[in-house]
Amino acid sequence: MLNSLRAIVQAVAAASDFSHAVGVLVRDVRSALGVEVCSVFLKDRHSDRLVMVGNEGLADNAVGQAILEAGQGLVGQVAKRAEPINLDNAPEHPNFHYIPQIDEDAFRAFLGVPIIHHRDVLGVLVVQQRTARRFDEAEEAFLVTLSAQLAAVVAHAQATGDVDALTNENFDRRNACFQGVAGSPGIAIGQAVVLKASADLAAVPEREAEDVTVELMLFDRAIDAARAEIEGVGQQLASALPPEELALFDVYLHMLDDAAMADDVRNRIRRGQWAQGALKQVIFEHVGRFEEMDDTYLRERGSDVKELGQRVLSHMQDMRRRKQHFPDNAILVSEEVTPSMLAEIPADKLAGVVSMRGAGNSHVAILARALDVPTVMGAIDLPIYQVDGSQLVVDGFYGEVITEPDERALRRYGELMEAERGFNTELESLRDLPCVTEDGHRLRLWVNIGLVSDISRSLDRGAEGIGLFRTEVPFITSDRFPTEQEQRALYREHMEAFEPRPVTMRTLDIGGDKSLSYFPIVEENPFLGWRGVRVTLDHPEIFLVQVRAMLKANEGLKGDLRIMLPMISSVDETLEAKALVEQAYAEVLDEGLNVKTPLVGVMIEVPAAVYQARALAREVDFLAVGSNDLTQYMLAVDRNNPRVAELFRETHPAVITALRDVARAARAERKPIGICGEFAGTPAGAVLCMAMGFDVLSMNATNLPRVKWVIRNIKRREARTMLSEVLKMGTTAEVDRYVREQMTELGLGRVLPSHASD
Repeated sequence: MLNSLRAIVQAVAAASDFSHAVGVLVRDVRSALGVEVCSVFLKDRHSDRLVMVGNEGLADNAVGQAILEAGQGLVGQVAKRAEPINLDNAPEHPNFHYIPQIDEDAFRAFLGVPIIHHRDVLGVLVVQQRTARRFDEAEEAFLVTLSAQLAAVVAHAQATGDVDALTNENFDRRNACFQGVAGSPGIAIGQAVVLKASADLAAVPEREAEDVTVELMLFDRAIDAARAEIEGVGQQLASALPPEELALFDVYLHMLDDAAMADDVRNRIRRGQWAQGALKQVIFEHVGRFEEMDDTYLRERGSDVKELGQRVLSHMQDMRRRKQHFPDNAILVSEEVTPSMLAEIPADKLAGVVSMRGAGNSHVAILARALDVPTVMGAIDLPIYQVDGSQLVVDGFYGEVITEPDERALRRYGELMEAERGFNTELESLRDLPCVTEDGHRLRLWVNIGLVSDISRSLDRGAEGIGLFRTEVPFITSDRFPTEQEQRALYREHMEAFEPRPVTMRTLDIGGDKSLSYFPIVEENPFLGWRGVRVTLDHPEIFLVQVRAMLKANEGLKGDLRIMLPMISSVDETLEAKALVEQAYAEVLDEGLNVKTPLVGVMIEVPAAVYQARALAREVDFLAVGSNDLTQYMLAVDRNNPRVAELFRETHPAVITALRDVARAARAERKPIGICGEFAGTPAGAVLCMAMGFDVLSMNATNLPRVKWVIRNIKRREARTMLSEVLKMGTTAEVDRYVREQMTELGLGRVLPSHASD
């Protein structure tokens, strides 16, 4: 059963399109279970009706014609109850619904299982038999497991419109909306540029060749490149591997020289298929033949063929990428956008970003906000190969990507962009004004910063200091640990630019999702592992060099140097780190430099620090909440995982209560407190944090003018009233709805996303 399950899943994944995939599914399930009928019903999301989209064993004309209303018939009951129904005599069941055109009453045994993706019932997979017998537990378990594995395929087809196309022949694919997560606010309209999508044969779409000669040339060059690569690796490992292992490289080379396989690809290209699609078809056909073999050794050789195909595909994709030309208003699209990808597209051409992976508070999203580029993260269903070169709308407010927008959609989003530009122009007049509420409460707005290019952007928007200098950035972009002098020069550049404003420098914060190529940290659970201050306390030589560089960079300046310790979870860690800071300070004084004593603070990012906030406050000069990680740890939600992105909510009552408690602890010890997570840069977050008593809100420069506008147009007592009500609420939905309503009533609706997709 397990082999059959794997084979069906692989065959469905390798299908050229969704219609073909459905046909493969019903055929192979019917064969694997030895049943007379297998059919698939999918939900029409516009009407909630269930439509038969594929069957093997019933009349051919049943596809598209067999339609059940919500809850109708046994299939409807499976969908309604979201659980299997297993019957030995289906026609006698009170919910049995006879559909004349498919002559279903001849089949007595019935087993239907729901196809569920993220709690949403997408359809029903059904098997039937004429014999009056109940399907056994193994058969039911097989079908349940299969439907669970294929649910993502169906969800993707629903998102791309492939399901609609099967159930509605007049379906228009324009204005298809792909839901992701809001990464960076704003709207962008531009041309999709796909970068560095991984070499995945299954993801290659069917496409006609634009130029057969060029496609043939690309294929031959990729074959030559793969051959040279394999020969090179084999030569490098010749002295390290035994002969039987080295023989694998010869096997690969023989496969590349297989005239039948290569000629088959070339022939398909000559018939009009593009090279990547032709390669995919041929490789999967060969893999399929190997997997059908009885001999275990030969069956496993199918994986070698697939690996070789991936290698050739990778070279073809690299060749296309090297010839990449970036249009004006480029929308960067990738399976997983990285900081280096953002650097590949000239800043004056980068209009928007779409990443299939990641979530709203992953570091790429934070960087995109710093660059003021509209971004959508976690658009997992977006068919990136198919959108390459086409027009897209990126809605960074609602986390939506619109493909092939028509004139009406373009006009609508264009008007929204114009309104945003007008509001931003108005906000520029606030740059030199203080951040004071209508009833006179003064709040300081600082910025989170990591790149030299952030300096001018931050000062232009009226930043009053640096609340978070991400010192790991120069470490990440280097191929070794930066020297003390290199760090000193970089830190000095920022301090001089912000003089006499305060500068808060976080000590090296690596681990989790921030890695150094030259200092790899490999762990099963990196977010609960060796990261932040844990790393630098274990390596005091790294910590001391960095702190000395910070102190020397501040020499002769009026602005305060604030050193902030990340991922603190105990008082012991705080005392140990403070002792190292004092040691570094003494060493700098011994060198004859006249430097001020730095202020030392800790970041509140883990639940342990929340409960020890008052004890920690006694030992340091200030507290700063890192709301991104605090939310992640409070809610046990990986902030980079789009599958649980909806659960990452900084307005969760537990998070709001934790923030309030930390602010209380700081006030009790008469220590200043700030917040430097992304929550501080949202209008709602700024209002609530001000009400809690935070002295400093630190955020990306992009968000600063909007937050200042909000604070200058509200009274602190109004914010406190909102907070008192919020603290009584039990759900995130209640909090969000209430805060939005209150801010709208107070005339602050301009900073809240107000449009909704059609």
